[in-house]
Amino acid sequence: MREIKIGDTVESCVERSDYPPERIKQILGNEVVTVLGYGVQGKGQSLNMRDNGVKVIVGQRPGGKAYDAAVADGWKPGETLFDVEEAAKMGTIIQYLLSDAGQKEMWPRLKPLLTAGKALYFSHGFSIVFSDQTGVIPPKDIDVILVAPKGSGTTVRRHFLEGRGINSSFAIHQDATGKARDRALALGIAIGSGYLFETTFKKEVVSDLTGERGVLMGAIYGLWLAQYEVLREHGHSPSEAFNETVEEATQSLYPLIAEKGMDWMYANCSTTAQRGALDWFKKFRDASKPTFEALYKSVETGAETKRVLDSCGKADYRQQLEKELKEVAESEMWRAGVEVRSLRPERQGS
Repeated sequence: MREIKIGDTVESCVERSDYPPERIKQILGNEVVTVLGYGVQGKGQSLNMRDNGVKVIVGQRPGGKAYDAAVADGWKPGETLFDVEEAAKMGTIIQYLLSDAGQKEMWPRLKPLLTAGKALYFSHGFSIVFSDQTGVIPPKDIDVILVAPKGSGTTVRRHFLEGRGINSSFAIHQDATGKARDRALALGIAIGSGYLFETTFKKEVVSDLTGERGVLMGAIYGLWLAQYEVLREHGHSPSEAFNETVEEATQSLYPLIAEKGMDWMYANCSTTAQRGALDWFKKFRDASKPTFEALYKSVETGAETKRVLDSCGKADYRQQLEKELKEVAESEMWRAGVEVRSLRPERQGS
């Protein structure tokens, strides 16, 4: 256990060394972990647990791309790969890693299979916190736990294969067995976490939905697009606009921030860049903070979850999503990105 002090705030986090392989085996040795869904998180977490010696089975409906991907990854039909309901019956810990809309749809069929003493595991607080919209209210005689990696399942798997761990949040919503905390932490390390920070289901989902819509995905793309469009409208070429907006950020400056922080990145740039950044960041903060406040309120009140469930629950959602993603991919900015990325040294074999 490590303590982190920031100002007057002291936080504790669980380290990978707190749950070595022998302790994970002691806690999970008699458990069967069922992973429901083989999307990005289901794939990454299940493969890491399997590599860590945990007894894992996957529940995925036959006939789709996800099922075929599971087979390709070595999950064997009838042995470690089953239909969703069958896998749920067999598991003592159920990792509920379907999409949020999928969790709502599946819940009436899953709930009767959650017999006393089992654990229901989430990687997102969505279904529990907004149960008035999802209907997900677990039985009182099971554990309800959460481990939420701070990254996509692809990153969870990649870091694991590189010998690194990802930061994750964990939370205990319901401890019916007295084992909920140990189950959560052992699973958290087994799926590939390096450090685990305690939170609540409510705080996790509100911060997560705000972050995804904000600086992690929505806001950063909006800022990039705005700058790219301004540069193009003033006569700069597509490659110059992309290089100055995205390529330099992701390939040069953001890695410096990741390494030692924003101040270190500033210190390793030209004095002209430093001066401009220090003069302008407060203007961007002041311009965007009201939008973040509105975003936070929309998340906290459940308006965002309602929009997600309404949209993702439509029969033609997948087709509409593909259409929207295609529009992004075919925009000039990302067509320029394809060409610029192809010039990176690793693509040239050097």
